[in-house]
Amino acid sequence: MSHEIKNILITGGAGFIGSKLALSLINKGYSVTVLDCLSEQIHGKNPEANSCLFKSISGKVNFIKGNICNRKEIQKAVEGQDAIVHLAAETGTGQSMYEIEKYANVNISGTALLLDVLVNQKNSVKKFILASSRAVYGEGKYINSKSEIVYPENRNWDEMRQKNFQMTDHNDEILEAVATDEESKLHPTSFYGITKLQQEQMVKLVCSSIGIDFVILRYQNVFGVGQSLLNPYTGILSVFSTQILNGKNINVFEDGLPTRDFINVDDTVEATVRSLEMASANNETINIGTGIATTILTVAGLLSQNYQKNTEINISGDFRIGDIRHNFADLSKMKKLLGFEPRKTFAQGIAEFTEWVLNQPVQESNFERSMQELKSKGFLKS
Repeated sequence: MSHEIKNILITGGAGFIGSKLALSLINKGYSVTVLDCLSEQIHGKNPEANSCLFKSISGKVNFIKGNICNRKEIQKAVEGQDAIVHLAAETGTGQSMYEIEKYANVNISGTALLLDVLVNQKNSVKKFILASSRAVYGEGKYINSKSEIVYPENRNWDEMRQKNFQMTDHNDEILEAVATDEESKLHPTSFYGITKLQQEQMVKLVCSSIGIDFVILRYQNVFGVGQSLLNPYTGILSVFSTQILNGKNINVFEDGLPTRDFINVDDTVEATVRSLEMASANNETINIGTGIATTILTVAGLLSQNYQKNTEINISGDFRIGDIRHNFADLSKMKKLLGFEPRKTFAQGIAEFTEWVLNQPVQESNFERSMQELKSKGFLKS
């Protein structure tokens, strides 16, 4: 436990990562306040009674049901806090492309309002942790046949309709994905990614100006026990799981070979706690991931295997505007500044996750509805 930091505010602290972070901090002796609106998209209807995430922290934290876009509720939450972990955000890459105002209001304006309160209201905040995302990179880092670094532009839709999904340079040479470090080019491909980049810029500028230490954590794809099974817009393991347990086939986009860096929520929480407690992390931007690229087809296969279901996995060839091909993290700064390496393998994490899911009520799958929304807006292509 940090001697200077005792009271911690977690915005979005009733969510997947936030609730586990809150419990970890409480176990370490911190006093935790949570500001959360209990979004129906994550917690379902009547969350106070039905949300396992909310119930896991109920009675253990100082809970404020409030909105990150409400000044009075933020002012109340900030009082007496020594540190803030800012997790409150809308997080669906695909949904962000047509819910632009919603994502701008929550992610950009909400963060601006929180920072405005820190500037203009007397407070005791010494440290600010921002949960950012690998989405700020857009496509990750690549090399060509000459081992030259390349940051490719967005893929051509016409090429993708011809089922040419590989990343290529301007000479049509196929590129090789390599680990993306924090100094890599920032060129988001989704509106969600743009909002996270703007959050980073605001936090750096404002916190530096008022003498608050900040840490920006660029989370890769976080998964694990407790992940919302209700949200059809984000969390591929939850989306696929709900499909499988409803007896439906899985449709995998593109050729099934896009990759992501999946990090277990327990490792994510530990890295976040370390960033809060360690001065070596102050005023730094740090990737939080495993550094391992896993294909989406592998994810679908492992889930089907763990649920012991003969699920048909269809490689659809469809693609979403805003999706990337590859991105996995360079962990050098995480290892150096936080002294941390992930402990759980993807196989271990997915086994724990599927065991937990099998003990939850089977949720209605809203994935098809979310796909119809994308298609009707022109963001799902075949």
